[in-house]
Amino acid sequence: MKELILPRSVKRAYTRDGLMTFDAATIDSSGSFLIGELERLDQTLHMPLAAVTWGRDIQLREDVSIADEVSSFTNSSFAAAGGPSPSGKSWIGKDANAITGIQLDIGKTANPLTLWGMQLGWTIPELESAQKLGRPVDQQKFEGMQLKYNMDIDEQVYIGDTTLGFSGLVNNAGVSVTNAVTGNWNNGTTTPAQILADVNTLLEAVWQSSGFARCPDKLLLPPIQFSYLVSTLISSAGNISILEFLKNNSICNSINGRPLDIQPLKWLANRGASNKNRMVAYTNDRNLVRFPLVPLQRTPLEYRGIHQLTTYFGRLGVVEVVYGETLGYVDGI
Repeated sequence: MKELILPRSVKRAYTRDGLMTFDAATIDSSGSFLIGELERLDQTLHMPLAAVTWGRDIQLREDVSIADEVSSFTNSSFAAAGGPSPSGKSWIGKDANAITGIQLDIGKTANPLTLWGMQLGWTIPELESAQKLGRPVDQQKFEGMQLKYNMDIDEQVYIGDTTLGFSGLVNNAGVSVTNAVTGNWNNGTTTPAQILADVNTLLEAVWQSSGFARCPDKLLLPPIQFSYLVSTLISSAGNISILEFLKNNSICNSINGRPLDIQPLKWLANRGASNKNRMVAYTNDRNLVRFPLVPLQRTPLEYRGIHQLTTYFGRLGVVEVVYGETLGYVDGI
């Protein structure tokens, strides 16, 4: 009888040459990849897809500094009585000895300037390896930090911050909200005249709310509704889109002497009550609405062992709606 030979258990082999191994995260951090002889690697830096529009839709308040912790502004109210009629003109006689004066009330609105910061760091060997490969890790990390910074500003400008409890340009509690007269623009049955009526109704309401002092010159729309206006002609025989029709026929064109500036904004999709799409009208003027921003600064490069570290920091404020009556929202478009 032959002896049954059992298979020997497989043993894990270990290297004995003292070489170090690296995991995928370590290699990937310096951008080192295995490249074949017939492979052509595109050296272009492909960032994550993202878009920010805050610089287009609001002006900055630039008098703030890194030393400031609060940004504030004042609104002044005046009261004056008339002459013979308390609500009339301030007439006086040649021998008048009791002349009415004017009363002044100044209210202040203050908002915090919150510190924003991010640290960039790398090791000297990691930096040298990345530079040799033509993909400097310090530059790529800087680009990533800039993207994060602009995305944070974008959110702060338009919708504020729920953690800090502040609103933004498109969800301010002090701005009146109404429902669209017709609405549902992209359902295929709404006519260009009805869409124009929805827009003009909003512009008229804001114009009237401001005492007919300012008619809005800017209109922000959700991207889907904006796309519909761009791609749809005013009629089967028409040669212009509904968007151009609105720009040239809104009351803004007659009052302000220039076409209405209509732009798409991703933050308006489902922003209104009951997840309705929202439309925003306002005047893009630093004296009416602005955003306090302290530009980024950085600390000197710090050497800690074989690490190099630097920190970028600045301050983000809260959108200052100086005159809330110059803005208006419409839901359900």
